[in-house]
Formats: sequence, C-alpha cells, structure tokens
Amino acid sequence: MSTPFYVSPQQAMADRAEYARKGIARGRSVVVLQYADGVVFVAENPSRALHKVSEIYDRIAFAAVGKYNEFENLRIGGVRYADLRGYTYDRADVTARGLANVYAQTLGTIFSSAAEKPYEVELIVAEVGNAPEDDQIYRLPHDGSIVDEHGSVAVGGNADQISSYLDQRHRDGMTLGEALKLAVESLSRDNNGGERTLTAEQLEVATLDRTRPQQRKFKRILGRQLSRLLEENGAAVSAESSEGAADEASDSEDTSGSESS
Repeated sequence: MSTPFYVSPQQAMADRAEYARKGIARGRSVVVLQYADGVVFVAENPSRALHKVSEIYDRIAFAAVGKYNEFENLRIGGVRYADLRGYTYDRADVTARGLANVYAQTLGTIFSSAAEKPYEVELIVAEVGNAPEDDQIYRLPHDGSIVDEHGSVAVGGNADQISSYLDQRHRDGMTLGEALKLAVESLSRDNNGGERTLTAEQLEVATLDRTRPQQRKFKRILGRQLSRLLEENGAAVSAESSEGAADEASDSEDTSGSESS
C-alpha cells in the first residue's frame, strides 16, 4: 500500500498565500489618500462597466483589486450587511470598523479552508468622519488580517513601490487636486522606475466628501470634471516649472552682472 502524500500545515498555508499574492499582483493598483475634505480613491481602470471603487453606505466606501467576481461578491455582501444593520438598529451603527471585521472573518475562513481556494483579492474599506482625524481606512489582505492605515495606502500589482512613493510625498491638508495629482503620479510609475501617462479615460476616481450636505458622502468624479482637475494640476505644475526657470535665469543674470562689474 502506498504512503499518502503529506504536506505540513505551514507549507500548505504558505502555498495558499503565494497563490493569492500572485493573483492579486496581476491586477492594476488602487490608491486611497486622505485630503482636507475627505478621502479620495484613484484606480487605474479603463473599464466603465466593472468598478473597483464603490459606495457601501452613507460615509463608507470600498475599493478592491484582484478577481472581479470574488470582490464583487464581497461588495454585495457588505452592502447587505450595512443595510440590514442600519435598518435594524441605527444608521450611525454602520461603521467601517464593523464592516472590516465582517470582511476579515469571511476572508480568513475562506483562506484557512482546505475545501476551496483562497480569494485572490485585497480590499480597502474607508469611512469619512466629521474631521480629518476621524477618518478611518482599513486594508484587508487575502488572509483576512486587518491593517489600520493612515494618510495613504495602495493595493495591487506594485503596491510596495507606490506606497513608498506616497509615504514620502503625502501630507495632511492637501486639496483634492493635489491629492489626485499625487495619486496619478504614483500610479504612473512602473516597476523599472519609468513613468507612463495616464489619461482621464484610464482612471476611476471617487471621493468621500465630508462637506457634502446630504447623508451620502460618496461621489464619483467623471468626464469633464475629472479632465479639468487633471488639466488644472498639470497646468499648475507647468506654471511652477516656468516660474522656477525664470527665477533661475534672473539669478544667473544677476550673478553674471556682479562678476562683470
């Protein structure tokens, strides 16, 4: 009688984690940033039918990378959880922390189950507060762990490189235009250090805007509004570069004049 093949639990879990990470790495990245008036979500997503960023409840939004059918199932489950809890208790009882815990339990159960493959997804759940210090951002990897993030976070293909870029440049109190510009710059960088040009048609952008008067703070930025924001910030950069070049030219003229005299 042949001896059954044995794989240690540690090796089995490592193999499942590697499988999930490879699936997630194939997806285009998503960036989430805090700015003065809320939280902005920016994803490289040329599709207009399949959204990576979606509203969950009044102040809560969801972003994901990986296999679309898997994170769409999680999104729908999150909406149902939020609606039921808000209807049964109170709308204020629906929080990003509670939703993140529900997602963590689901992902953790699937990841540790030998009967099915792990989900190839990585999630971000964010909630906008009444003030910047009340904002909440949670990142949930494939294994169901929860990471409490502050300021900026990236998930997807080259998330480590993008996160490093954001950590060095993100600051509190940025305007929406500044945050959007930084997010697009980070997504434009490839693994080899080069840069690509991302247009409005290749981006999916949404915000949780605390200044909106209605209960629902989620808003998509589309079409002309997105193009205008990108153009304005591109023009601002060009103007700053021109001013810097003019200042350098005047400085060199002053220097050359002092030397000749």
